[in-house]
Amino acid sequence: MVMKRKVAALEKIDADFANLQNKIRRDPRSYKDDFLKQWQQYESQKEIFLVSPSNATGESVTAFHDIVDLIAHVADCYPEETRSFPDDLKAIITQHHAVLHPDLREKLVGSLVLLRNKDVLDSSGLLTTLFPILVSSPSKTFRAVLFQKITMDLRNANSKSINHPLNRTMQTVLHNLVTVDRASPRALWAVKLTRELWKRQMWTDAKPVEVMKEACLSDNEKVIVGAVRFFLGGDKEREELEDESSDEEGIDLKKIKHQALINKKTKKNKKQYEKAKEKINRQEKKKLKAHPLNFSALHLLHDPQSFAESLFAKHLQNTKTKLTLDTKLLVLQLVTRLIGLHRLTVISLYSWFHKYLTPKQAQVTSILASLAQGTHNLVPPESLEPLIQRIANEFVSEAAAGEVAAAGLNAIREICFRQPLAMSDTLLQDLVQYRKSKDKGTMMAAKGLLSLYREVGAEMLKKKDRGKNTTIGLGTGEIRQRKFGEEEVGEIEGIELLEKWKAEQKRLKAEMNGVTVGEKKEGEEDDDEDAYNSDEWEVASDDSDDSGGWIDVYHSSDDEPEPVSKKRKTGAGDEDEEEADGKENGAPEQPKTVSKLATTTILTPADHQKLQELRLEAKIERELSGPKTKRQKEREQQHIDDGLTAEQIEAPARLRKATKEERAAMAREGKPLREEHKSTKAIRRSKKDAQGKSSTNKEKAKKKNFFMTLGKAKGKQKMSLVERGRVLRAHVAKAKRGGAGKNDG
Repeated sequence: MVMKRKVAALEKIDADFANLQNKIRRDPRSYKDDFLKQWQQYESQKEIFLVSPSNATGESVTAFHDIVDLIAHVADCYPEETRSFPDDLKAIITQHHAVLHPDLREKLVGSLVLLRNKDVLDSSGLLTTLFPILVSSPSKTFRAVLFQKITMDLRNANSKSINHPLNRTMQTVLHNLVTVDRASPRALWAVKLTRELWKRQMWTDAKPVEVMKEACLSDNEKVIVGAVRFFLGGDKEREELEDESSDEEGIDLKKIKHQALINKKTKKNKKQYEKAKEKINRQEKKKLKAHPLNFSALHLLHDPQSFAESLFAKHLQNTKTKLTLDTKLLVLQLVTRLIGLHRLTVISLYSWFHKYLTPKQAQVTSILASLAQGTHNLVPPESLEPLIQRIANEFVSEAAAGEVAAAGLNAIREICFRQPLAMSDTLLQDLVQYRKSKDKGTMMAAKGLLSLYREVGAEMLKKKDRGKNTTIGLGTGEIRQRKFGEEEVGEIEGIELLEKWKAEQKRLKAEMNGVTVGEKKEGEEDDDEDAYNSDEWEVASDDSDDSGGWIDVYHSSDDEPEPVSKKRKTGAGDEDEEEADGKENGAPEQPKTVSKLATTTILTPADHQKLQELRLEAKIERELSGPKTKRQKEREQQHIDDGLTAEQIEAPARLRKATKEERAAMAREGKPLREEHKSTKAIRRSKKDAQGKSSTNKEKAKKKNFFMTLGKAKGKQKMSLVERGRVLRAHVAKAKRGGAGKNDG
C-alpha cells in the first residue's frame, strides 16, 4: 500500500510539472511568479544536494531531477533569470559525475543538450564539458550515452553548412589527446569519434587524417589497431553508408500512384502523393549537382614517406615491441599500401621480409600479399631478387603441396607484375615449366606467370614459350622490355579513336565532293583545320593513284643509315612489295606514334562528347570480341587504390574439391525446405507476397468462393445470342480505350 501511495504521489508531481510547463510555454509573462517560486526551490535543493551528492536519498534525487527538467524546458522563456543555470549543470556533472545517480546523471546531460538545441548554450561549451567526462568516466553505459550526444551535436552543427571553427576546435582537442600521452588508452575515444565523423562525411579534410596518423604511432595496441583500420577500411565504410542512405531514400512513386487510384480519393492520399513527388524531385536535383570530391584518407596524408618510415621503424623493425602478430600484419598492410600507392622507397623493408618467407610461418599468405602490394616499378630489382629466389626455393618445388606451390607462384607473379625486372632468366624458365603440373592451381599459376612475361618481358622466355602473337610483337617492336624507371607516355584515353574518326569524316566529305583523298605522306605535318576542310585543298594533286610514280633513291655508304624519303609515290601493289622487302632486309618497324590531336587542336564540347561515345563503343567491341584471358580480366579489375588480399595469393576456391557441407549448401540454394514441398509456382507467389506485390484478377477469381460464382455462371447459360453479342462488343470497346481505368471514352 505504501509503495502504491508513493507511486501515485510521484505521478501527481510529474503531472503538475508537465501542466505548469505547458502553461509557462504558452504565456511566460502571466506565469512568471510561479516560475520564480520553482527557481527558488531549485536553488535550495541544489545547495542541499551539493552538500553530499553521493549520499542523497531517492526522494531528494527525484525532486532535483524533476525541477531540473522543468527549468531546462522553459529556460529560453526567462533568459535573465536562468543565466547561471547552464554553468550550474556543467559544474555538477563535471565534478560529481562519478558518484551521481545514473538517472540524474543522464538527466543532467539531456538537459544540457536541450539547452543547446534551444540556443541557450553553444556547441563548443557543450562539447568541452562532455568530452573530458567521456574519456574519464568509469561507467560503460554513461560513456555510450556521452558518445552518442557528442556525435549527434557535431552532426547537427554541420548539417546545414560546415562549421569550420567548431570542427577546428574539436580536432585540436583530439590531436592533443593523442599526442600528449602516447601510452594512454584515452586516445581510443579520439579514434572512435574521428572515424565516426569521417564515415558520416562531416569531416573530410586533412586534419582528421593527421589525428589518425598520430594515433597509428601510439604505444597502446588498441589505439594502433583502430587507427590502422581507419586507413585500411574507413573509405569503404563511408561508401557503404552512402549507398545505404541512398537506398533508404528511394520511393516507389508508381506504387503510391496506383494505391491512390484504387483506393478512395481522400485529401490524405493526395497529400501523400504530392509529398512523395516533391521528394523524388529533390532527389533528381541532387543527382544533377556536382559530386563532392571525397579524397581517400591515404591521399590526404601530408608526408607519407616519413609516416611509412616511422611506422615500420617503431612497430615492425623494433625488436622490443610487444604487438601481437595480427596487429603487426595490420601495420604491415598499411606500410606496404602506402609504399605501393605513393611509390615510396623504404629499402630496409624488403630485407625484413626475408625471415618470414617460409610455408611454416603463420598467416604467410597475408605476408606474401603485403610484399606484393609494397612493390612498384621504382623499387630496385636487386632488393627483390633475393626475395623471389627465396619464395621459389621455399614454396615452389615438386615435393611441396599443390596449395603451397600455387601460393608461391601467385606471389611471384604479383611481385613481377609490379616490377618485372626482379626476375632472372634462369628462374623464370624453371618456374614456367610448372604449367605442366597435375595440380590445377599450380598449373594455372604458372600459366599466369607465363602470360605475364609474354607481355612485359618476352626476351627472357625461350622461343617455344613466347607464343605466336608475342613473337610477332617482338619482331615489329610493339612488345619490348622496359628499363628501370621508364614510364609510359601520357595521353588522353581514346584520343587516337577521335583522331581516326575525324580523318574518316574528312575523307567522306572529300569523296562527296568528288575527289579521292590520298593517304598522308610519311613525315608530312597536318594542315590546319580550315585548310583541311576547304574545297581548294581537295584538288591540290593532279596525279592519279592508278599510275605509278617516280621513287626517290638515295645512295649511301654501308656505314651511313638510309634516311626516309619525304616524297614517295608508288602504286597500290608497290606498297606490299616494299613491306615484304623491308621485312626481308630486317628493317625495324617504326614505333607507335603518339597522337598529336590534343596538342595541335582545341577540343570542343562536341569533341569531348564524341570522344566519350567512341570510348564506350570501344569497350563494347572489346567485350564482344571474344573471351578474355584470366590475366587480362585481373589487370582490368586491379586499381592502384585497392589493396592485395591473402585470398588473391591463395589458389582460387573453385580449384579445390568442395566439401560435403559446401555441396549440400549449393544444392539447397534457391530451393525451399524439404518439409514445405512447394511447387515452383507457389515459390514465385510467396516471393511476390514478400515483396508486397498483388495478384492478378485471374488468380483472385480462382480463390473466390464457389457459391459466389454460381449465380453468374447460371446467368451466362441463360443468356440469349443478342445479350452475348452486346457483352462481347462492350468488352472489345473497353479494351480499345485502355481498360477499366480509362473511363473518359
